[in-house]
Amino acid sequence: MAFDFGTRQIGLAVGQTLTASGHALTVLKARDGQPNWQQVADHIKQWQPDTLIVGLPLNMDGSESPFCQRARKFARRLQGRMVLPVKMVDERLSTVEAKSRGRYRQSYRENPVDSEAACLIIETWLQNPALGLTP
Repeated sequence: MAFDFGTRQIGLAVGQTLTASGHALTVLKARDGQPNWQQVADHIKQWQPDTLIVGLPLNMDGSESPFCQRARKFARRLQGRMVLPVKMVDERLSTVEAKSRGRYRQSYRENPVDSEAACLIIETWLQNPALGLTP
C-alpha cells in the first residue's frame, strides 16, 4: 500500500507483486499532514498489505527538500501506529506523471491526482524493491 503524503490530503493506492501494478484507491483528508489514523487503519485492515510505501519528495538534483522531513515523520508515525514495515521511494515527478495519465481528470472529486501519484509510487517500488529507503 502506498501513500502520497501531503499536508491537506494523502493519496492512497495498492499494488500487487505478480504484475507489479498498482491501483489508485482514494484520497484521505489530512490536517497539517495528519490523517484520520482510524481511516488509515481501516484501509490497512481491508487490504492487508505486507509493506507500506511512502513517497519521498526529493529535489530534482536528488537532494532532500524541506518537505522530505515531513514525509519522513509521517512514515515513522505510520510505521509506529500500523506496526508494518515502511519503505520510502523517490517520488520526483510522480504528480506530473499522474496528471499525464489523465485518468483522474474524468472526475477529480472521485479520483484526485494524489491517488494516481500514490499508484505510481507503489509501481516504482514493485518494479524495483531495492529502491526502498528507510524512513
